Amino acid sequence: MADFNIPRLVAEYYTNRPDPSEPSHLVSFGTSGHRGSPERHSFNEAHIAAIAQAVAEHRKGAGVTGPLFIGMDTHALSEPALRTCVSVFAALNVEYVVQSDLSYTPTPVISRAILVWNRERADKGLADGIVITPSHNPPNDGGIKYDPPSGGPASPETTKAIQTRANALIKEGFEKIPSVPFERAMQAGRFYDYVLPYVHDLRSIVDMDVIRESGVRLGVDPMGGAGVGYWEPIATIYGLRNLEVVNKRVDPTFSFMPPDHDGKIRMDCSSPWAMAGLVSVMDKTPCPFDVAFGNDTDFDRHGIVTPEGLMNPNAYLAVAIQHLFVTRASWKKTAAVGKTLVSSSMIDRVAAGIGRTLIETPVGFKWFVDGLLDGSMGFGGEESAGASFLRKDGGVWTTDKDGFIMDLLAAEITAATEQNPALHYAALTSKYGSPVYARVDAPATPAQKDALGKLSPDMVRTNSLAGEKITAKLTNAPGNGAPIGGLKVVTENGWFAARPSGTEDIYKIYAESFKGEAHLKMIQDEAQEIVSEAIK
Repeated sequence: MADFNIPRLVAEYYTNRPDPSEPSHLVSFGTSGHRGSPERHSFNEAHIAAIAQAVAEHRKGAGVTGPLFIGMDTHALSEPALRTCVSVFAALNVEYVVQSDLSYTPTPVISRAILVWNRERADKGLADGIVITPSHNPPNDGGIKYDPPSGGPASPETTKAIQTRANALIKEGFEKIPSVPFERAMQAGRFYDYVLPYVHDLRSIVDMDVIRESGVRLGVDPMGGAGVGYWEPIATIYGLRNLEVVNKRVDPTFSFMPPDHDGKIRMDCSSPWAMAGLVSVMDKTPCPFDVAFGNDTDFDRHGIVTPEGLMNPNAYLAVAIQHLFVTRASWKKTAAVGKTLVSSSMIDRVAAGIGRTLIETPVGFKWFVDGLLDGSMGFGGEESAGASFLRKDGGVWTTDKDGFIMDLLAAEITAATEQNPALHYAALTSKYGSPVYARVDAPATPAQKDALGKLSPDMVRTNSLAGEKITAKLTNAPGNGAPIGGLKVVTENGWFAARPSGTEDIYKIYAESFKGEAHLKMIQDEAQEIVSEAIK
């Protein structure tokens, strides 16, 4: 990114101030925390200081008195935001824990650390955490998210409370937020090596022995993310002699990344454009690896590449579910499969085929937290390449998405079956059918977006979709009854879901057909007509 000026970006973080009268300048927690950019006045020192104080007040009110585990990714703004956070936390007497060398700590590592503390040391006060990351967003963005003692994404009620309080603090004046110099803050914090405890514990969730003994050849591209320092210990501790990290670079401009479909740089491991580098490595003759994987910057998402190419995230989720529920004998026989309602119906068919209950939720990993915590859900996954699952003994591993374990599961599948996940998916399509899946965007005014979020099923007047009888019209998720903030319409061989964008004047249409591309196009066209009629 030749036009990406890091010194200017960091300077804007410290000098630009949000205008409390401008809505776009305020703190706004989406499904994955608050994200923004200094140049848009949406991610500045004032935002992070206010969020830190709001988190400190929230945890005090909730009786959370144990340590606050902090992680950060490799975006340019993550370290300035970390420094702001700890300066506020120290002033407010919050016991925080950071990586011993102040380096990067991925989202799933923080989730696991919270859960392990609360399982083993809750008598010393419950722990919670934050991760400073905008996920796969472009390099000039920053982000921050809060994990309560459950270890996963916070509930909408919690994030709304933190957002409301943070914005009130911004309006009252940034200079009133308590803070101490960073050097003093470092003396008040606790340093901890997150890496080795996480790496050693991987044997409890993935069959590392079968990976080692098989000699399966593994290619890893951390894509400049927070997990870059974890792969060498993983290879060393588990004797994975055939694991090669093909890209060890950490560069806050992410100049090594191929541009995404719109020319922007994103570390999106589900994007064929962003993953083009790793795909080109696998295209070599002979192919150097049996399976390869990449991850986004905070390592809560995964991208799986086989000699056949980059797998669609939905396809890999289906393969992972099939393998896990067949091989994990200690899981509860009643443990369910969790998926978001915009994930592929191939998952529905696989779940039915292995005799497991399917729990379909609104978008957002927070809906899987409780099920993973108590073991009633063996697996939770999103169409956007995020998932987690239980330990081999049926206990909770993380309640947030974990890209490491999804990567290593691909290695386990390949090693244990001598077939990579793409070949397993081909077998599933032979048994259950071959779906085609796509997402398109359509324009919508703010009023129309608001109307879409308030639809009721009886507002959809048609009884057919793309030549098939409609079997369900949903504005609440069938798995838990929670509002989906949009509409889903289902037939025997297809479906669409429409949801308003939180940041743009568009709505998103997800659609799938088990009858081919032409049928998918019919679903997409009729979906726009149905939605337009309902929200006009």
